[in-house]
Amino acid sequence: MTRSFAVLPCNGLDKSAGCIAREVALQICEAGESELICPVFYRLAEAKYTKLAEEKSLLVIDGCATRCASKLAAEKGLKISEKINISEEAKANGLALSDGLRLSAAEVEFARQLAERIGQETKTAQQAVTEEKLKFPAELHFQTYAKDKFLFKIPDNAGFYFNENDVWAYVSGKKARIGVTDFVQHSLSDIIYFTPPVVGSEVEQFEETGNIESGKAVFEIISPVSGVITAVNETLIDTPELINQSPYEKGWILEMTLTAFSDDRDLLHEFAGYYPVLKRKVDEFHV
Repeated sequence: MTRSFAVLPCNGLDKSAGCIAREVALQICEAGESELICPVFYRLAEAKYTKLAEEKSLLVIDGCATRCASKLAAEKGLKISEKINISEEAKANGLALSDGLRLSAAEVEFARQLAERIGQETKTAQQAVTEEKLKFPAELHFQTYAKDKFLFKIPDNAGFYFNENDVWAYVSGKKARIGVTDFVQHSLSDIIYFTPPVVGSEVEQFEETGNIESGKAVFEIISPVSGVITAVNETLIDTPELINQSPYEKGWILEMTLTAFSDDRDLLHEFAGYYPVLKRKVDEFHV
């Protein structure tokens, strides 16, 4: 599966570099599930394009040193995943760009090859992050804490880590599976919506990665670890109640390839550290 982009190209069609940027953007969109953000109509359809840029990885294609596409992304507060500059790419490939508005045969071929290369690079990157399979325990062992009629479970298997936002990560090699704790599902009661993050997006530790919602509240899923999201539990879109029924097993949220776990783990709890955090929260919640 190739990664899909929101593609924001240069709007300088009075120069060959801008025309090539447009052509590359169109070819990328035609080749897969990527979608075009038109820089000219952005101000007329701001909500639509901003939403698209938030849902997909944003690829910015600048034509020249003016970097109008990058400036537009910055103006709109968009997070750029990848960017390329046509003039720089042409120089690196020994191609002298023309001054005319019509592309030469060499420039048309250059655009085709560049679009193809971007597609191949993203496909290779996606294969690399999904190559390693996460080995989740066949059986979980739970410790519990009881309060009134409620019983709160916490897995004490090695490999589980928790942040103080009550989100867990099970780490296996360079992969991690993430979900919410039993305390979260008890606190929310019946979960009715799941908003997943975008597969292929890169998140930092403590950044939001989707949310879940009940009749009581919306809970933002704060990632315990940094990495590239490789999968989401799409079953939850139709059956979010699985998070209530099985928060550590069938109700997992997403999987990712880790990028900085040696640093991230310093700010996380294993079972022994998280248990008193849970106990304190439960006692406060049920006062």
